[in-house]
Amino acid sequence: MSQAHSISTRRRYGVSLVCEVWQLPRATVYRHRTTSSAAANETQPPRRRGPRGAAPDHVLLESIRAVIASSPFTGEGYRKIWARLRIRGIRTAARRVRRIMKENSLLAPQRPVQRDARPHDGTIVTERVDEVWGTDMTQTFTTTQGRAYVFIAVDHCSGEFVGTHASSSASRWEALEPIRQGVTRHFGGVEPGVAAGLKLRHDHGSNYMAEDFQNEIRCFGITSSPAFVRQPEGNGVAERAIRTLKEQLLWVRHFATVEDLRQALAAFAAEYNASWLRERHGHKTPDQIRGEQKALATEAATEARLAA
Repeated sequence: MSQAHSISTRRRYGVSLVCEVWQLPRATVYRHRTTSSAAANETQPPRRRGPRGAAPDHVLLESIRAVIASSPFTGEGYRKIWARLRIRGIRTAARRVRRIMKENSLLAPQRPVQRDARPHDGTIVTERVDEVWGTDMTQTFTTTQGRAYVFIAVDHCSGEFVGTHASSSASRWEALEPIRQGVTRHFGGVEPGVAAGLKLRHDHGSNYMAEDFQNEIRCFGITSSPAFVRQPEGNGVAERAIRTLKEQLLWVRHFATVEDLRQALAAFAAEYNASWLRERHGHKTPDQIRGEQKALATEAATEARLAA
């Protein structure tokens, strides 16, 4: 209506003005227009909306089959089939190629990952400190020295940061630094067998599975306890500590150098251990949890000595 013009005045009048003069709501005009268009299209077969492709589906299907048959490789996905069609001059959408291949069972087979329903007993926290430590690594950036790697070690009972470290390298030697810090702080020094009975939970990263890393923690008396493959929740205590570290430090501050980052990590760990409240232990701080357990252990040892 807005494109038609008056024969007498040779001017076009919009729908709003015409409906105002006729005292009709515009919704009535649009409703009748839609009804008329639908009645006119009843005889036309429905088709997919959007622009028409390079060829009908059945023709494109034959081209896809020809590409698969001529390829020297097996198991190629729909994206490579789509790329080979483009090389042949058949230009179409990758999503359309995927749809046609799926409808005709031509998609590359995928082997599902087999997982046990419950590979562990459902809990990784401990009741006593220094029974299991977890370690993990994350990345951040410094403003002058670029990428930096952050390593931590966390106690599975109190959530205490027993060690932190930052480096421009992610080698096995750098990964060992938080463990050395924790052993020195809580076991009196770095000596063979000094941390006997302690387990170390880590993922299957190359720095943690390296022979040098494993040999050194074994020298301390620490038992390696890698998380299950494709089960990151097995190292969930360290993963959650990494998240807290990001939210409270790495994502809210900038660091010029790796050394600045290293000092900030040490300061944050000290503040965290002294101030962060652990709901699981009655909203006590990691330092309070360790102090209470140490006092109970000392009292029990004294009673045992007196009884003997």
